[in-house]
Amino acid sequence: MNVSFFIARRYLFSKKSHNAINVISAISVCGIAIATMAMVCVLSIFNGFGGIVEGMFSAFDPDLKITVREGKVFSYDTPEFQKALQLQGIQLISESLEENALFMFDESQVPVVMKGVSEEFRLMADMDKLLLHGSFQLREDVVDYATLGSGLAMNLGARPGFIDPIEIYAPKRDVKVNLANPAAAFTKGYVQVGGVFSLNSPDYDEQMAIIPIQLARELFGYGNEVTSLDIKLAHSVSTGKIKREIEQILGNSFLVEDRYEQQRDSYRMMQVEKWVTFLILAFILLIAVFNVVGSLSMLIVEKQEDIKSLQHMGASDQLVSRIFLYEGWLITFIGIIIGIVMGLILCLLQQHFGFLRLSDTPGAYIIDAYPVIVKVMDIVIVFFVVTLIGLLTVLYPVHDLRKKLKV
Repeated sequence: MNVSFFIARRYLFSKKSHNAINVISAISVCGIAIATMAMVCVLSIFNGFGGIVEGMFSAFDPDLKITVREGKVFSYDTPEFQKALQLQGIQLISESLEENALFMFDESQVPVVMKGVSEEFRLMADMDKLLLHGSFQLREDVVDYATLGSGLAMNLGARPGFIDPIEIYAPKRDVKVNLANPAAAFTKGYVQVGGVFSLNSPDYDEQMAIIPIQLARELFGYGNEVTSLDIKLAHSVSTGKIKREIEQILGNSFLVEDRYEQQRDSYRMMQVEKWVTFLILAFILLIAVFNVVGSLSMLIVEKQEDIKSLQHMGASDQLVSRIFLYEGWLITFIGIIIGIVMGLILCLLQQHFGFLRLSDTPGAYIIDAYPVIVKVMDIVIVFFVVTLIGLLTVLYPVHDLRKKLKV
């Protein structure tokens, strides 16, 4: 066994002449353990919220979305698209046409983003997971239906089952507004409210209405053009592989986005919040680790007689320094292991019992308790960051001891 490590271990667990050293060592271990536990729990909670957001958007966003880089709409009746859309692994294709319009209901007027979708959208999106009221439907006989975002429905005062339809005013393309007759610059249409959905995102909940793509084309005067093609892939295929193949076939004129890229800003913001919080906790950990410096400094003072005895027996200055270096590292590693174990236990309890709740009122939020998802990579990052901070901090008192030994 390494002599330096053996002596360091004896020093750590043996009783000191000054009880304060034991207390400070215990405080050092507790400080590192609590900070490490907080890192594990906070990162896991952020992962939980990220999982909920990802689950909500995955129910609405397609696996891949094709849009044109320049302009708003495009026609996909080309040989390149025929080749790209016949790739093995593509399960379903849905047309989408998005434009701005004005909704009027009763005395309310609200500008909206109308998303016209084809019937395939019903098979692509899990709208039942997102619906709050009513049902998702596009057309029944001669009646067109709209599925409204929850905020939009509230602003309009419209709900599923209302007899009166919503009036749609769509601006005509390439037509200037005549102030004497402004209504002539708009195409008018009607829809019934079929359902109300929520994605817990203002961009969707307060602005979006989903309508049949045939109605959207009639209102805006389009033929077979679309603003995007939404693609659903088979479960067994690689999204990245299909994405690269489509990009190679279509060229640089079109943009192919996966689910992460479609909601890039939302995911990026969550990641920024997660790692900024991690850095704040790392700074708190740095303060806690300085207790190890105090503990080691006091231990060095107490063990002056032992240091002299070791030197008289032929121990080198390097061996003596390593004793206290290992002492500090042992304190750090014990704190890390305890902290990670405690963090994992708390995460497991939160997953199963939901002790930490978002609200005392059941149903006030989508979930009642803080969500938790533990990722192995986060645990590895926490371990290495805390270890690095602990190891670097311990070097200060050991370096000071080396200078004294050389005198």
